[in-house]
Amino acid sequence: MKPKLSDIARNLSVSSATVSLALSGKGRVSRDMVERVEAEARRIGYAPNQMGKALRTGRSTIIGLVLPDVGNPLFPRMARSIVQAAEDQGYGVLIADSHSGAQTQDRAVQRLVDFGSDGILVIPRKGTRIGSSDIPTAVIDAPTSPLNIVSADHHQGGALAVRHLREQGHQKILCLGGSSASLVQRTRVEGMQSAADGAEVTVHWMNESTPDIPALVRQGVTAIATTSDLMAVQVLTELGAAGLRVPQDVSLVGFDDLDVGQMIRPKLSTVGTSETEIGRRAIAGLIAMINGGERPKDDVVPMHLVQRETAIEIKPGGDEQ
Repeated sequence: MKPKLSDIARNLSVSSATVSLALSGKGRVSRDMVERVEAEARRIGYAPNQMGKALRTGRSTIIGLVLPDVGNPLFPRMARSIVQAAEDQGYGVLIADSHSGAQTQDRAVQRLVDFGSDGILVIPRKGTRIGSSDIPTAVIDAPTSPLNIVSADHHQGGALAVRHLREQGHQKILCLGGSSASLVQRTRVEGMQSAADGAEVTVHWMNESTPDIPALVRQGVTAIATTSDLMAVQVLTELGAAGLRVPQDVSLVGFDDLDVGQMIRPKLSTVGTSETEIGRRAIAGLIAMINGGERPKDDVVPMHLVQRETAIEIKPGGDEQ
């Protein structure tokens, strides 16, 4: 039989009201009594009824999380960090997938509201904005995005990628973006362009046109920077099929530091950040909003360069070492 609050009260010879106050942290109960009640609760395996607690407090201790695409390995990794941060603060997380659709994203948010979430975190699909909600809602996107609560420093990350290639002597660099509708990817590309420092940096958006990447390499491009590791893997495959070698014929830098970058050969040089820190700050900020506080502003987590095997120094004559 499941242990009840009254069992703790009977075992300690105190009232059920005293046990309830001790477990909730409310009311005038001595520290000694709180410790005795908590110890007895652990001993008999008592767990409070969450539904009853929600009815009493008006809080479900549930946070809703909407992901743009669970098929992209970046987002489950982000979700894991968010769930851990939430659990550390005594919250559970309900997860919904927007399947990269604007309407499904709106429906996912509304479902999580209907399920009684105290607050909602959204990693939005590219080119969308989150509307108003009846509960605290925030996004993890880019610093200029409305409702943004925290983000990686995508501009800095883009600059790190191209600066690294410039330091390796590359003067003709191709920057590949997946979708110009994505604020995150646009911010990354802007960072790449900001670090050109006199080099020829050309930008291609894959949603607008499909460049002949092997032809561009044969025409003089010596380095490629992409806005995602998944795109970098595709580029690596295309170059290999065309008989071009990375990094001997062209250097390559990805973005996001996904696990796949260490599995392929050569191992992918890339740009990463701390998903753990993003998750911690996102949860802390949303809980502050749930408790009536203001949304954090301009909260960015630094990015870092991960040097592996796909970007090397170019010789003065144009050949890579």
